[in-house]
Parts: sequence; structure tokens; C-alpha cells
Amino acid sequence: MDNAKAPLLEMKNIKKDFFGNQVLSDINLTLHEGEVIGLAGENGAGKSTLMKILFGADVIRETGGFSGEILLDGQKAEFSSPFDAIAAGIGMVHQEFSLIPGFTATENILLNRESKKHNVISEIFSDRMDTLDRKEMDERAAQAIEKMGVHIDRNMVMNDMPVGHKQFTEIARELSKEQLKILILDEPTAVLTEKEAEALLDSIRGMSKKGIAVIFITHRLHEILSVCNRVVVMRDGYVVENTEAKDTSEAMITKAMVGRSLEKNENAQGESDASDWEKKKTILSIRRLWVDMPGETVRDVNLDVKEGEILGIGGLAGQGKLGIPNGIMGLYQAGGEVVFQGEQIPLNSPRKCLDASLAFVSEDRRGVGLLLDESLEWNISFPAMQIQNKFLKPLLGGLIKWRDEAAIKEVTDRYIEELQIKCTGSRQKAKELSGGNQQKVCLAKVFALEPKLLFVSEPTRGIDVGAKALVLEALKRFNKERGVTVVMISSELEELRSICDRIAIVSGGRIAEILPASASSEAFGTLMISLVR
Repeated sequence: MDNAKAPLLEMKNIKKDFFGNQVLSDINLTLHEGEVIGLAGENGAGKSTLMKILFGADVIRETGGFSGEILLDGQKAEFSSPFDAIAAGIGMVHQEFSLIPGFTATENILLNRESKKHNVISEIFSDRMDTLDRKEMDERAAQAIEKMGVHIDRNMVMNDMPVGHKQFTEIARELSKEQLKILILDEPTAVLTEKEAEALLDSIRGMSKKGIAVIFITHRLHEILSVCNRVVVMRDGYVVENTEAKDTSEAMITKAMVGRSLEKNENAQGESDASDWEKKKTILSIRRLWVDMPGETVRDVNLDVKEGEILGIGGLAGQGKLGIPNGIMGLYQAGGEVVFQGEQIPLNSPRKCLDASLAFVSEDRRGVGLLLDESLEWNISFPAMQIQNKFLKPLLGGLIKWRDEAAIKEVTDRYIEELQIKCTGSRQKAKELSGGNQQKVCLAKVFALEPKLLFVSEPTRGIDVGAKALVLEALKRFNKERGVTVVMISSELEELRSICDRIAIVSGGRIAEILPASASSEAFGTLMISLVR
């Protein structure tokens, strides 16, 4: 990396507003060849919007464009679509996957850039009759995967691929483009295991040595300090910090992001021992549970959840922790026995679970959790309206029921305030919110259901440090003030320890052991690592 040379990229005085809401104000950013910049900030700070501007995303043009200018190699660049940005050497791996499920990794990596070979028919008619050169495609995909430095099965179909490998497929697709100069990575490690994340950081270091500049967006601040040359912090649409990575720390970045120091969460229930909870009343009993969920192993889960507790479920990726709630709530084929409040709950029947007062916040907020094209009012009220007849008022003596618009607005405004959802109002569409604020809407939706037991899966994935504290505090409050039993599944052990009473570690599709949250990090780490074969 040679900073004496003219910058590879300059973004000057960038401004942008969405629906009357100013999201970027006078942003200036430079990037040199081979440089790795860490872009940090709370959800809603403007990071993804800035990158969408750089990548020529359609949503920017469709919402009135932006002001300011972009220079590449000193020349003014204007991108009317992502195709223009790609042609100029900019690649982007988005937070949400854009892969074709039924295609292999190779087919996704080379989509719209396939190798073709002529044949007799194409010679007579046109090159539209060319056939795919599978051998050359396989070689090109292998080269991209090798360049990434992480092995994935290039012949595996996306449906069968673990979530971490899908992320690597997205990255390999960008690295397969010969003209690539700048790669934007938006939360690439959020779905990766610790080992996979470290492999990706090594891959980024390798890209930098080859002269590829990287803009790395992540909420895992230790990763920024590990791999980046420079750290740029955004808050409320402004750049508030632009410093060398060697001159800062996680605490300094956090303070710049949120405008304050964050206190470390203390365990919600103190130092109570796991055995104390064993004596309490069982609200949910799981026996011999198996779940058929791609990328997850759930073979024989036996677990008792105690009334009023916050039970954490942790473990390494793919060992089964995500499969447990998805199987119980009927999103994937499951077998075994689940008894809730003394009544057997039929498996493979989501409605029966909801009718029994169970609720679920999925780790897949866009695919399962939200009605993206609908308003916040509709997202938050609809499940309770559909399942419990809430937010409806009788007309014509009860012959028909109609939406109670005032009650819907009231409950939506309540959760916007309580969860500090950054939006322009209760009628804004869910798809227009940042990822962290979408996650808060998913929580508001289940809070409105007022369940007796709540499964919440990876509630802080892809959320900044400030929003994480808020979401965890909301779950604690929901548990304490409303008496809702919470089962929280998370890859973040320290978050589980901060709010849970007990933590069950899953390994090989079974509950390996349950420890009190007050047990040491070393005890949990040793347990997880020693059990995985």
C-alpha cells in the first residue's frame, strides 16, 4: 500500500436523504490501492447507504440520487447502476445473500459471466445457441476460491450449503472478476464461525497484498483492529473519526460510535447456580428432538426449560443450536416430543405453536421475520391480529370485525419509542430500515403477541454495540416485567452470560451440558472445544 500515490477512490461531500430523513451529511472518504478500511458505526449511522452510493445501487437513484462526487483514479465516476460500478472494478458482498438456491457454487460464482463454447448449431444460428464450457467454468471457480484462501465445495448446491460457505461463495464471486480493484464487505463475518471468520480475515490480508482495496463493515471491533489499516467511524450520518488502526482501541471506537462509553452488562440473575433452577417448575420439556435443517445437526435433544428463566443455548456453528427452535416452531421437519405447560405440542405445525402461546424471533429476519414491503404498523400488529384477534373492533353488532387503526398506531408507536427504532414514522416500510432496526421490529412483533415462552435466535447478529445493549435490555425487561420465559440462542457467549440464568451447550446435535451463566468463559470454551470431534 503506497499512500504517496493518488487515492484509488475519493468520495467528496456526499449527502443523501431518504423520505425526508437526512442520512448522510458531507461525507469525505479516501481509499488507496491495497488499503483495508474498517467502517464502523451503529445501525442507522449511514454505512450501508454510503456503500450503496459507491456501488450505484438502484435504491439511491430511485429515491432522488445524492449530492457530492466520486473519483476513481482521479477521474469523476458516475454509476447509474451496479453494472457500471462492477465494470469500474468495484465489487460488493451484501449483508443479505444474493445467491440462486438451486445452482451450484460454481454457477453462482460465474453467474452471467459463464464460459461458453461454440458448436455446429451456434455457427448456423447465433451465439445464443452456445453451450456452457463446464470444464473452464470449474477451473475459473477453483481459481477464485483459491484466491480467497478458504476451501468450499464448488459443486455443492446452495440449498445444501452451510450458511458460512454461502458467504464465502459470495466473496469468491467478486474475486472471480478480473477487473476487481475495490471490494466492499458488509458484515461478512456475522454468519461465520470463529474459525471461518479468522480464515476470512486472512483472505482479506491476502487481497490487500495483491493490491485489492477493501472496505470492511463489521460490528466485531476486534476484527477491524486485527485486519484494517485505518478505521472510519460514522455516527448519525457524519464521519466522526478517521484514524490509523494502530492508534485506536475497541473502547475508543465504541465511544466514537455511540457518543458515550458503554457499561458492561452484569448477569441478570446474579450468581445463582444452575442446580437452583433444576428445582423450579418446568414450563417446556423437550425429549428426543431431531430436526432436518440444512447446515445444522439436531439428533437427540433432551432439555427442560424452567418457568420464568432466561435460558441460553450456545455452541459452535452447525452443532444444532439454531435447529432446536426452528424444529420446535415448525419451520423444518422435526420429530420427538415437546410438552408445554403440561400439554403436548404437535411438531411440524407452526400455527399450533403460536396458538399455545409460543413465539419465535428467527435468525433470518428478512426471509422469515418481516413483511418487507409493509409498514411498521402492519409488521408489528399483523401476527397478533391474525392469531389472537387483537387490534380488531366489532362492527354491526359483532357480525364483522375491522382493523382498529388507533390501537395499531398506539402499539407501534409504543415499541418505536421503547426499542428506539430509527424510522420516519409508524407507516414507514420495513425494507427502508437498517438491519438493526429491522431486528428491533421483529422483537416488537413478538412482544405484541405477549407469549408465555419466547424463542429468540441470534437477536444481535449484525447489530452494533449500542443496539445490542438495547435489545438485550429489552429481553431482560420482557422476562422480568411480563414474566415471559425466554430461550435465547446465540453465537455470542458473552451476551448469553450477560442476561441468562443458565446456558445449555449444544454439541453434535445433543445438549452436552448446562452451566450457570456465572461459570467462567474458560469453562464454556473448554466445554465447546473438547466436545467437537
